[in-house]
Amino acid sequence: MANIGNSSRSAPAVRFSPLLHSARFFVTSSAMDNLPDTGVPEIAFVGRSNAGKSTAINTLCQQRQLAFASKTPGRTQHINFFAVGPRQRPSGLLVDLPGYGYAAVAKADKQRWQRFLAQYLAERAPLVGLILLADARLGLTDIDLSLLDFMAPASVPLHVLLTKADKLNRQQGQRAAQSARDQLAQHAQRAGMTAPISLQLFSATRFTGVEAASQWIESHLAQAQQAPLPDAHTAAAPSPPHA
Repeated sequence: MANIGNSSRSAPAVRFSPLLHSARFFVTSSAMDNLPDTGVPEIAFVGRSNAGKSTAINTLCQQRQLAFASKTPGRTQHINFFAVGPRQRPSGLLVDLPGYGYAAVAKADKQRWQRFLAQYLAERAPLVGLILLADARLGLTDIDLSLLDFMAPASVPLHVLLTKADKLNRQQGQRAAQSARDQLAQHAQRAGMTAPISLQLFSATRFTGVEAASQWIESHLAQAQQAPLPDAHTAAAPSPPHA
């Protein structure tokens, strides 16, 4: 079900993506009613606060400050869109969704963001793929897995990056990956998710899995360009998870 990044690959041998390197800021949004209407496919990044999401985006795009991490984790509640490809006619958008699950955030703010996330994943028509980031040392949590409930009706492919893999040795990394695969398979079956799910180890420090993640993004954007995007996902958004 999953492809694990090659943790033995050295930094000089990594093939970075020219498409992702073209990424530049496009727009910021804070609610469903002001999301951009561009007609191009979107790949969204999501994960718990401190999972290394901003670092992963910057590494994949070979840019130091494309995605900014909030100084107060969990407080940033806006969505940043980055365009890739030709400037006049972008090939797609990378969507940086705010982190979730940070305990210090007010309950009302959590609930508002959770409702938005549920609606975005279930109804956002241009969304052609979701990248979920989770710390390889901590594994997937209940709120991570609850994303599958939102995505099941919309049939959006999911790719999981187990970040900070450089903090684990080879055996620990293999165990973490297998445990996450098992969790995903069990929850996907319960949620009725039929869209493809894949998983890999990832390290922004050692560039573990950079090529595999880049290729996943490139392929899903390319496939979407060959077929018209639907007007909207027809399924209603499920109830949001509890943080």
